[in-house]
Amino acid sequence: MARYTGSSCKLCRREREKLFLKGTKCHSPSCPLEKRNYPPGEHGLNRRAKHSEYGIQLREKQKVKRIYGLLENQFRNYFEKANRQKGVTGENLIALLERRLDNVVFRLGFAPSRKAARQLVLHRHVLVNGRIVNIPSFLLSPGDEISIKEKSKKLDAIHNTLRRTKDNLYSWLSLDKANLSGSFMQIPQREDVPLNANEQLIIELYSK
Repeated sequence: MARYTGSSCKLCRREREKLFLKGTKCHSPSCPLEKRNYPPGEHGLNRRAKHSEYGIQLREKQKVKRIYGLLENQFRNYFEKANRQKGVTGENLIALLERRLDNVVFRLGFAPSRKAARQLVLHRHVLVNGRIVNIPSFLLSPGDEISIKEKSKKLDAIHNTLRRTKDNLYSWLSLDKANLSGSFMQIPQREDVPLNANEQLIIELYSK
């Protein structure tokens, strides 16, 4: 499975915004963006921001793509699927990304980042409706139950993250901390998703 293996912190610096790719490190003073809030590279400090229409659209697409940990072909496929659905394409796109299993595992608080959530899924620690699902891109449907496999419930990484997670933080999810389980109750509305992005710019970019 293709995936990005470079530095996550460089991605945040390139977008000059915290994308919260490293879990607890992003909330600590050791976050590189706190010290070097400029693009990486030899000329990053003196690099002028691009203000062209295309440049703005591209940066928005790159930001959202990196937040959800996707490569270009994967992200493009989600756009095409969202474009075929009824409704507003941008809202459909965000809803599809939020339905990914690795994203929901992260949102429920079982992992400190989407990257860590992807590892939990790949290593067969996660159940959907009582069955192991090891596909991070698996799209959940309303009513699906997500839980941690019984043999994996002692993992410190899961409990450490849950201790910092508030109960029922998202309206479309329910969380049962005691049983390390949760439910995907409904497809989220765009206004409920805490994502600092203008998806319309992405649609304009892909529609050219």
